[in-house]
Amino acid sequence: MKKQIKHYLIVMLLGSASLFAQTDSTEKWSWHYQFTGIMQGHPGFHAPYAGQNSLDSVREKAFSVTSTFYFGRRLWKGGEFYLNPEIAGGKGISSALGIAGFTNGECFRIGDPSPAIYLARVFLRQTISIGEEKEWTESDANQLAGWTPKNAFIFTAGKFSIADVYDCNSYSHDPRTQFMNWSLMSNGAWDYPANTRGYTWGFMADLKHGPMDIRLSGTMLPKSANGSVFDQNLSKAHGESVEIERRWGKEGHAGSVRVLAFRNLSRAGNYKDAILQYHLGNDSSLNVNTLSMYGGKKYGFGINAEQQLNPHIGIFMRAGWNDGQTATWVFTEIDQNVQAGIQIDGSYWKREDDVFGAAFSMNGISKDHQDFLNTGGYGFIIGDGKLPHYAMEEIAETYYSAQITSNLWLSLDYQFVNNPAYNSDRGPVHVWAVRGHVSF
Repeated sequence: MKKQIKHYLIVMLLGSASLFAQTDSTEKWSWHYQFTGIMQGHPGFHAPYAGQNSLDSVREKAFSVTSTFYFGRRLWKGGEFYLNPEIAGGKGISSALGIAGFTNGECFRIGDPSPAIYLARVFLRQTISIGEEKEWTESDANQLAGWTPKNAFIFTAGKFSIADVYDCNSYSHDPRTQFMNWSLMSNGAWDYPANTRGYTWGFMADLKHGPMDIRLSGTMLPKSANGSVFDQNLSKAHGESVEIERRWGKEGHAGSVRVLAFRNLSRAGNYKDAILQYHLGNDSSLNVNTLSMYGGKKYGFGINAEQQLNPHIGIFMRAGWNDGQTATWVFTEIDQNVQAGIQIDGSYWKREDDVFGAAFSMNGISKDHQDFLNTGGYGFIIGDGKLPHYAMEEIAETYYSAQITSNLWLSLDYQFVNNPAYNSDRGPVHVWAVRGHVSF
């Protein structure tokens, strides 16, 4: 562990030295850094029964932390290389179990809370210009400052988070600075290809032309549900995603809409089959994801829109659906999702760098998924041992982020969770959080 951290620090120092060596405004090297710590907890709540995946009904709290270094290097015309070592530790309340729209987007579904270093991203990006028009791109994490073509083919290959590019939203996408709930940071019904930490290997192709973007990708899936080891049998286990984006309006009144479709092939089980095998006496575990056979197919769609009402207020919405027959393999147990929210910056109270946000999300599951849970089944996120009174999971979240210095933000966050894990017999749950975020 000490050796890994030492290597991490050496890379940071090399990146710092290269930054100071730059002689013009077009970056050849860059480095950025972020640190986020979240303390979250809830008081006790009503719960007449519980299962092995239930949210703990007694008062509890938990702390999570991530630290990421973003290194970038311009290689040749249009070619860029990025490397992101990351350290993560801590856990979510109840080990991130018991709520489908879980309340901390910075925690992972892993058992060991000890800090661990790993390679989050390492990828190549190639931009091929279409036409002569260019626009200035500001320096940011995994983005070198410089003039870039307005119209281009962009190819990415390596290890990355597909959620960095797909289903983006200016107001609801980053749990380090915005809403923290899983069903608000992304389309909850999108079982997006990733390992347990949210990253995958693969390729992406993006056609950027005027106000339009068309994205295609092929990526790897883990060998087991919510696993960290990727399945090498690419013909039988992989994820396919496509997204079309349309932008409009000028700064202060800009908007966009994104339409997403996906299909995953994996070893994921089928809810009806799991119930049948249980009643036949062939499998008493009722764990839908213990099957070792290929053939699981999960597909779905989503829409994502945002609109600036003026330079200081923006609104957004998402809606998503998946087939609900094949079990969730990667993200979370949501088969239908609809959400909407608003963001207001602090200009109205003379704190222009502060942000207030409020949003509401409704999550649902298919009839097959309901029957599976009521039989006593478990996925890797939820399962109260039974589900006699199904109800949609309703989540309201509000936060206030205050900029303390140019590199430090502190946030207060509150989430109201009604019918956690779709169970109207349990809850509601009041979840509070304090978040610290450092970025430079």
